[in-house]
Amino acid sequence: MASENFIDLVKIFCRSGNGGAGSAHLARTAQDPKAGPDGGDGGKGGDVVLKGNRNLWTLLHLRYTKHIFAEDGGNGSANLRFGKNGKDAIIEVPLGTIAKDPDTDEILGEVLEDGQTVIVMKGGRGGQGNVHFKSATRQTPRFAQPGEEGYEQWITLELKVLADVGLVGFPNAGKSTLISVLSNAKPKIADYPFTTLKPNLGMVAYRDYQSFVIADIPGIIEGASEGKGIGLRFLRHIERNSILLFLIPVISEDIAKEYKILLNELQSYNPELVDKQQIIAITKCDLVPEEEIAKLKKKLKLPAPTLFISSHARLHLTELKDLLWQKLNATE
Repeated sequence: MASENFIDLVKIFCRSGNGGAGSAHLARTAQDPKAGPDGGDGGKGGDVVLKGNRNLWTLLHLRYTKHIFAEDGGNGSANLRFGKNGKDAIIEVPLGTIAKDPDTDEILGEVLEDGQTVIVMKGGRGGQGNVHFKSATRQTPRFAQPGEEGYEQWITLELKVLADVGLVGFPNAGKSTLISVLSNAKPKIADYPFTTLKPNLGMVAYRDYQSFVIADIPGIIEGASEGKGIGLRFLRHIERNSILLFLIPVISEDIAKEYKILLNELQSYNPELVDKQQIIAITKCDLVPEEEIAKLKKKLKLPAPTLFISSHARLHLTELKDLLWQKLNATE
């Protein structure tokens, strides 16, 4: 997925439909010139609806869509004819999309499943025709209800990437290289920080035609939970991952300290993140002699399963996939 095509935040102005007015018609026929009220009800205004589409991975298709309006309901008419209901405005979105009020940050709706529909703005009700107001003492009501007005407001659509495994690490930890080797994703790779500016998703093929999704997310820096660097836009995507795969280069000055910094940033943003399953991968092991790695294995004590890998040398990547699959499919 080209990074410039990954849009994870859009703001659009939406309006649900107005309800149609009820009719105040009085029937007159040759046989009965005072047949009485026969005004039909107005139709309901259309809703603004989010619909999950598993084939969408980004909000790119909504990037230049600034206004989305549902249809108004039709007015009622004579002979008890009801006005037609207004057509809903259906907004197709990727799974993991949240609709929010941009002013209050209130969540208006959330889409997690393919085909799931969420009404974020209801249309106005249609007004009742005068037939509803006929009584023994008021046999020819000459009034009917107007339709209710719909709602209008700006809403923010925010995408949180839905993936099985989320890669966590400082810039240049080897996340993009790993995902390019494990999956079909082709992220931009270079030897400088923040090469990845947008999340990349890749499908990892496993045994017996099985697979899982891995997300390469922009590198974290100390202070990301406070909005520094790419900051909160990075951390938002990690919330949805089932497993967090921490990537720390073997050439790091202090591997344990780097892990603690990463963990602290996640905890500062959302304490629930540290309760997710974790795996630690020590990357770039092709840059260090085997004797030094053997010493490091004995010395290093980390609180999560740890593997020493190299994406370039394809070292222990099969073992990594096996461990990820085992964790993803473990029964509590």
